Amino acid sequence: MNPGRRFVLATVGLGSLVVYLLVGVVAYRFLLLVWAQRPPTAVVVATVLGTALLFGVVSYWTGTARLKRSLDAVLLPRSRAPALYRRYDRLTDRMRAGEPSLLVARLPVPNAFAVGGPGGAIVVDRRLFALLSLDEMETLLAHELAHFERRDALVQTLGYSLTQSLVGLVGIALFPVIVVTGGIARALALLRGNPESWSRSWLGRAQRGALGAVALLGFAVTLLVLSYSRRREWAADDRAATVTGNPLALARALRKIERASTPDMGPLTPLYVHGTEDNPLSKLLSTHPPMGDRVARLKQMAGLEV
Repeated sequence: MNPGRRFVLATVGLGSLVVYLLVGVVAYRFLLLVWAQRPPTAVVVATVLGTALLFGVVSYWTGTARLKRSLDAVLLPRSRAPALYRRYDRLTDRMRAGEPSLLVARLPVPNAFAVGGPGGAIVVDRRLFALLSLDEMETLLAHELAHFERRDALVQTLGYSLTQSLVGLVGIALFPVIVVTGGIARALALLRGNPESWSRSWLGRAQRGALGAVALLGFAVTLLVLSYSRRREWAADDRAATVTGNPLALARALRKIERASTPDMGPLTPLYVHGTEDNPLSKLLSTHPPMGDRVARLKQMAGLEV
């Protein structure tokens, strides 16, 4: 290596080492100061929980408001669907879900979903009125009302906010370690005249380990939220089947929606990406259980062999 370049690298490395050591000392003293003046544990826990819940509620209300504005949905007049409204009224009388408005919109795929927050509503894609029978539409609405009964969207948002706060706290606690270990590793690599070798040192591996721990915790939190989302879909299916007494109608509705949502591209279908994979990873990362499993469960509720 050119002596001049080696001298520059060593000088930069030495300066970097001094800076990162100073950062480490300052961060360590700051943490000691914070720890020495910490409030009672109950106050800390209450503050963290309260802040997470507050942000969760705000996120829930603002998020649902933005969603409603983006849908371009309109209220379904009773005069346009009197038979459906009669069944819907019976469902709201039997279920503890309030009386969400029925809205219609043109969604990317035929579907229906519940929108909470102020002025709760069930949004139904226009194509479902031609796709589903009255019995099937009733069970689909019962499924969405079940989400309102359990306040699924709010609970999921609050749970996600709490778990993300936990990940954030862990990230803050590990931040000095991440910065200092990585910085010192880079500085020592410069002193050795081999800047690229920092990641192979034990300090570089320690930094990657700390980053990996935060990433792993975040991934675990995501899996937890997705798992709850799948469980709430199971529960909503069960509740809809119980209230309507017609699990087969819901099974037919789900199958029809699945077929209508699957693009038919003929011989080119294998060349396109479509969310129908049935491998373990796709199941783990899905917000909904596999459609086949849901339909099989509903058929079992109806007393049919699968």
